[in-house]
Amino acid sequence: MLTTSKRASIALAFVSAASTLGAGIAPAQAITLMDIIRGGPGKRPPVADNGLPGVVSRERRVEQDVDPQPLPKVSGPKYHTYRVDPTRGVKTAGFVAATATGIERYLVAAKVSGPSDIAAALENFYGKNAKPLWVSDGEINDRARGVLELFQRADDYGLDPADYRVEEPELVTASVQNVSLGAETEADVALDSHAGALMQFELALSAKALMFAQDMVRGRLDPNRISGYHDFKRKEVKLSFVLPFIKLDESAAGYLEGLAPRSKQFLALKSELQTLRTEETQQGDPIALSSNLLLKPGKSSPELASVVAAIRRNGSDALKESHSATFASYQKGSDYTPEIVDLVKAFQEEVGLKSDGVVGPATVRAMVGDTQEAKINKLVVAMEQARWLPAELGDRHVFINQPAYTAYYHENGVEQFSMRTVVGSKANQTYFFQDELETVEFNPYWGVPQSIIINEMLPKLRADPSYLDRMGYEVAVNGRAVPSSSVNWYGSTQSISVRQPPSSDNALGELKILFPNEHAIYMHDTPSKSFFKRDMRALSHGCVRLAEPRKMAAAVLGVTEEDIAKRISQGKNLGEKITAKIPVYVAYFTAWPNKDGVVEYFDDVYDRDAATLKALKATSAARAT
Repeated sequence: MLTTSKRASIALAFVSAASTLGAGIAPAQAITLMDIIRGGPGKRPPVADNGLPGVVSRERRVEQDVDPQPLPKVSGPKYHTYRVDPTRGVKTAGFVAATATGIERYLVAAKVSGPSDIAAALENFYGKNAKPLWVSDGEINDRARGVLELFQRADDYGLDPADYRVEEPELVTASVQNVSLGAETEADVALDSHAGALMQFELALSAKALMFAQDMVRGRLDPNRISGYHDFKRKEVKLSFVLPFIKLDESAAGYLEGLAPRSKQFLALKSELQTLRTEETQQGDPIALSSNLLLKPGKSSPELASVVAAIRRNGSDALKESHSATFASYQKGSDYTPEIVDLVKAFQEEVGLKSDGVVGPATVRAMVGDTQEAKINKLVVAMEQARWLPAELGDRHVFINQPAYTAYYHENGVEQFSMRTVVGSKANQTYFFQDELETVEFNPYWGVPQSIIINEMLPKLRADPSYLDRMGYEVAVNGRAVPSSSVNWYGSTQSISVRQPPSSDNALGELKILFPNEHAIYMHDTPSKSFFKRDMRALSHGCVRLAEPRKMAAAVLGVTEEDIAKRISQGKNLGEKITAKIPVYVAYFTAWPNKDGVVEYFDDVYDRDAATLKALKATSAARAT
């Protein structure tokens, strides 16, 4: 009979839940203990046919002992080659300017293209308004120059000034300006050419103003085109309001600048970006450390001098003061002495790592840090992504930042607490989306996703169909309970469900917090507590494991942790509805401000920043043409 600890260790092979990607597959013909007892693989007792689809009869069992095809595999979402918005030419024939007698009549000859929504907004506005916005008395006006100046500092807002570049027409000479408008002379042609150039500028600047307004509000990218892991409803920007508002407001630049996000998080990112771009002192020569360095107390390494130098540069003033004697006495030796171990431990604790004195990849990254350019790129991506979220996250909300491996609970607009999390592995990535909390389930069942059934359980079940019976899992075919030993594990699993009953071994632990979504992602407890001690915690099948699930459940239900403990102690599977409206953001930010407004930087564990930067580059390239 298996002990509880043995059963737990096996059950943890399937811990967590829900992404559609799976881990590696064990050999289909692996020999199990039951195989040995029976006399070898495939020596299974006959099973009676109960008439259910997917259940194997005595006669069919023998012919299905040999796998005729490779094992199936459930694949997950992909990263895409970013597809930019298609463009079309603006239809100028219907402009009111066509019937005008002044310079406006040249608008019909202007040639401007843009995305369909921008083109439609231009057609709607100039179909009703003949008077130019950006040109007065035959020249570019102050309103236009204010907007052009704003476009030049678009990078303050994480945007690319090149996206909004508009060619200004050359000034005509005084001699041409003073020529009579009578005969068809070279001067007349020059005036006509200048008027045409001004109206080309007029329409082009309006198009860029609409684009800038749209980018400020919702960002430059459609996140769902980056990858299947991004899931956002793209914000709608009422472009039909933009040009009429500009028409009524002499400070067009002020109006457009006022469209920028105003959340404290965005403003912190913006301030950090400006600081990095205006810093006069650079970081100095980079300190090189091997990314695969592994230095343990009592050992030695020729890179120890670089370790100490990195802490001297990136450690806080308080740390450097408290360990000043160590810095002063260190002679650039290679022996990892107890004094330097204490220095490393202090640095690890300061940056939120496990303070064990072991210099590994996570500690190296914290010591070396990001380059100035890398930080700026992370901020640009973060500001783009912040625009995908609501303008305000809400006074009460849960924010899960995957690269930080941390969940934060906010109430009354203030962070109340945070806790460590485990998120999906790189092969089983957690999605990037927002939702609303709905239910806390105590003593939960774990409904095993099809991806785990196929990718991980199926190889074991083909070798030993009684595997799930022995492990205490419940199996059903078309909703009817059956022994796992009677199921045809060589056919489709679509009608087969597997779940693990509540127990101390359950992969979801004591509770789960649901916010129903098509990705089957939720927060939950786990019996695998040791994972929270790790610095790199991208280890699950996609769901978010909480280090302190009772604390989070109590907060979202508005009760005490003692109340949560009482519900769990009943041992019954029950759900309690979350009555408050609490949004949850399952987010991905490699740069994000902490509760004190200080921007922190994290590793791009899924390479999503790289994909986003590539999409931004493709967008700018398309706009340039």
